[in-house]
Amino acid sequence: MATPAPHPLSPPIVIAHRGASGLRPEHTLASYSLAIEQDADFIEPDLVLTKDNVFVARHENDITGTTNVAIHPEFAARRTTKLIDGESHTGWFTEDFTLAELKTLRAIERLPKLRPDNAKYDGQFEIPTLAEVIALAKRHSVGGRVVGIYPETKHPSYFASIGHPMDELLVAQLKAAGWSKPSDPVFIQSFEIANLKRIHTMTGLRLIQLMDSSGGPADHAAPSYAEMTTPEGLKAIARYAYGIGPGLAMIQNGDAAPTTLVADAHAAGLRLHPWTFRAENAFLPKSLQVGTDPATHGHIDTAIRRYLDLGIDGFFTDFPGIGVQARNAAKENR
Repeated sequence: MATPAPHPLSPPIVIAHRGASGLRPEHTLASYSLAIEQDADFIEPDLVLTKDNVFVARHENDITGTTNVAIHPEFAARRTTKLIDGESHTGWFTEDFTLAELKTLRAIERLPKLRPDNAKYDGQFEIPTLAEVIALAKRHSVGGRVVGIYPETKHPSYFASIGHPMDELLVAQLKAAGWSKPSDPVFIQSFEIANLKRIHTMTGLRLIQLMDSSGGPADHAAPSYAEMTTPEGLKAIARYAYGIGPGLAMIQNGDAAPTTLVADAHAAGLRLHPWTFRAENAFLPKSLQVGTDPATHGHIDTAIRRYLDLGIDGFFTDFPGIGVQARNAAKENR
């Protein structure tokens, strides 16, 4: 008798990773708006804080590669070097700017060689606040449709160490938006552990423990991500989180055989929302690439289908339109 195909614990959701970031510069209202047009279930803002404690959506607090700050002479003196989560970074950082100052900057494409079409939009879009992202999601939650948000706290222990703790501020802003229950259209994610445990005591919103195939959490609350994926480690996560967000390679490394992580996490009652499906050859397994140019788009739809067939409960993608089509096709074929 054939082994039955694994089933997700919940209907799979499509999470627009930094918006439709394969088609517009990431973390811009243009990117989020396009993702919503393409029927993504959730839009994902990475959150960092300004000098005046306002959440803004940026991939990192180092905005050197995602804004045009370098061409602003009035901010030249703010270029500096900082140690963040044990790594040295030189550039400009959100915590050294007020929101009003950041609003004078414009977004630029982070991966211009792989996404030259995105680079054509350089200089057009502002840095959005969390409040603006929430308003956008709510504005499109009409006619029975609900657009959710999936914020990630970036470097929470670092921000706390410089006098900008994130947890209470984030929970309060989401509560003010009307979101505090597990049924609300919000997931809060973090690569750290301690802040998720604190947030767990403050709100009923669903939490996602992010993890990668190497290293460990920056707050050193666990020795490694690998240890967190053992059956005991997953049980421990289930005490404070709704699910996990593993890197794709933790479930299937390229064209290798799948690991047991989906089954193990499901056994602990955890959902899985792996990251990140991207269309460019540079991010795809060899068998799904087209040609040899790293920027050429390969068979991302097949990649997504492979993981859906393994029973994942959702996924992050830079191309939510393709993600929605692949998810819907998989649903029809079940």
